Amino acid sequence: MVPGQGLAMRPIQLSNDIVSVGELKVQAARLLRRVHDDRRPIVITQHGKPAGVLLSPEDFDALSETSRFVESVRRGLADSEAARVVDDQDLDGALDEALGPKARR
Repeated sequence: MVPGQGLAMRPIQLSNDIVSVGELKVQAARLLRRVHDDRRPIVITQHGKPAGVLLSPEDFDALSETSRFVESVRRGLADSEAARVVDDQDLDGALDEALGPKARR
């Protein structure tokens, strides 16, 4: 999946999506269903302060993938700015040598 495609996590609704750790303990199954169905994360509080966030596995995967993508772009830009680049001909030659010309075509 390309970052930014697919179903998007919906924004938090402060009146509904903040629950205490005590409520999480009592209502875990219901809250897990709600996170999945509503596609909104739930903020878990402990002693009145945010302590964690509950989100669906799909939303976690999407956030992780987006984070990895953004970090890759940052590294690429840093390499480009530092002139750590390879021209197309050198890259083609290195790939042909490593994989064989027929494997790449």
